[in-house]
Amino acid sequence: MRFSKASRPSALTSLSAIAIFALLATTGHAAWRINQSVKLARASKPFSITPASPSASLLIVGDSTAVGTGASAPEHSLAGQIARTHPGLRIVNLAKDGATFDAIAAQLVGTKRFDMILILGGGNDVIRLTSQARLRENIDRAVVQAVARSDRVILMPAGNVGNAAFFFPPISWWITRRARTLHDAAAESARLHGATFVDLYRERESDPFAREPDRMNARDDLHPSDAGYAFWLAELERQAHVSRTIEDATNRTATTAAGNAPVASRMR
Repeated sequence: MRFSKASRPSALTSLSAIAIFALLATTGHAAWRINQSVKLARASKPFSITPASPSASLLIVGDSTAVGTGASAPEHSLAGQIARTHPGLRIVNLAKDGATFDAIAAQLVGTKRFDMILILGGGNDVIRLTSQARLRENIDRAVVQAVARSDRVILMPAGNVGNAAFFFPPISWWITRRARTLHDAAAESARLHGATFVDLYRERESDPFAREPDRMNARDDLHPSDAGYAFWLAELERQAHVSRTIEDATNRTATTAAGNAPVASRMR
């Protein structure tokens, strides 16, 4: 591990914060990017699905990356791509554009148990200047809420936001430093509370979002594209082995169903 180096109104608030910093570095093109981000946030819709006979369950909470903002359609968001890979999976997506970890913790309040919970977020905390102490506290609250509702919690914060083409030096350098702090805090929280941490942080030279920005980023140069979300899915599988978790939950469901079947049915 390398760590040395809400609602629509809240989404627009976050984008306003981005505008303040981006406009310090440039003007015309930054305004165009901000406009694209606003349009993507307004058009985004979290992907949820309930199959006729679900074999396992997944709760997704988080910010715009959990919603799937930037994908060409909800089916191409991270949640949509997970559903395509696992067609028997019931997915409940409570994510909101613009959510910070404080709001993500609130999304978990009142939810039931799930076979797996995926937490996606942190980019808004990086941009909105959430203090380190408050960030760690809010991440801990979200993870504690999640582990009380599932035996399998995955914490996957946004990657190196400073590498987004949306930002220019020296602002991008400062955001990269804050992104490292986010990942340090998330990794520590996951370790303390028994969650799985998925590391999306990359330095610029090894970050596919920096190396292939036109393919990996949406048109606002900030959110992932369909290909960007596909990369996240590959990392989710490589680091957290979600297929194994879903398979185990499916087997438990099948075993429970067989045990509850009428005796006559089992004797056939």
